[in-house]
Amino acid sequence: MKQLPIVNVLQKELKEVIREAMTYDEFRELVADLAKEHGTTGPEQSEAYKNYTELNHRRMKRWDKTLKVSDAYRSKIEDYNGKVVWLVITESWCGDAAPSLPVMNKFAQINNNIELRIILRSEYPQVMDAFLTDGKRSIPKLIVINTEEFEVLGSWGPLPSQASLMAGEYKKKHGSLTAAFKEDLQQWFNADKGSNTLEDLMQLLTLK
Repeated sequence: MKQLPIVNVLQKELKEVIREAMTYDEFRELVADLAKEHGTTGPEQSEAYKNYTELNHRRMKRWDKTLKVSDAYRSKIEDYNGKVVWLVITESWCGDAAPSLPVMNKFAQINNNIELRIILRSEYPQVMDAFLTDGKRSIPKLIVINTEEFEVLGSWGPLPSQASLMAGEYKKKHGSLTAAFKEDLQQWFNADKGSNTLEDLMQLLTLK
């Protein structure tokens, strides 16, 4: 997570984007329909992306059912009194979004002051380009927006902090993230059970 200045150019545009954005349930329905039809979002309609969409549907379905929030965390989430939109940029095929979006949704379910909305990177390139990670269009990207002034308060993503460190160290050693590393990362997500993402997102509750 990092602090961001107000993105003045985007403020008016963000209001419209939020109005057009999907709810979590709408996004889940979209992914489910695409998985059933062997489809995917975005201009690249490759077999790989279609297969990833099907896999993500199964993963999110599992995360939605099994994800647990401790009473201590739940109490802190309930106490949050800011009024914010968590706007997430993603795609149906994005493997890193599958374990993270259900965690974000838990926050929104627990506290109505947090409004979760989702947009596709391919449909809103201008928003994506305002929130690059190391110059890249990395997703998922969560943007925290104050709903009263539409001020951008901060962001998170594309990976939880521990996974981001793992990826950074692997890149230094090997130059890029291999298929083997990505498979290991999914195993890490399964073992972590959303706890690192939950801890990261708790820090966003300091933003109002």
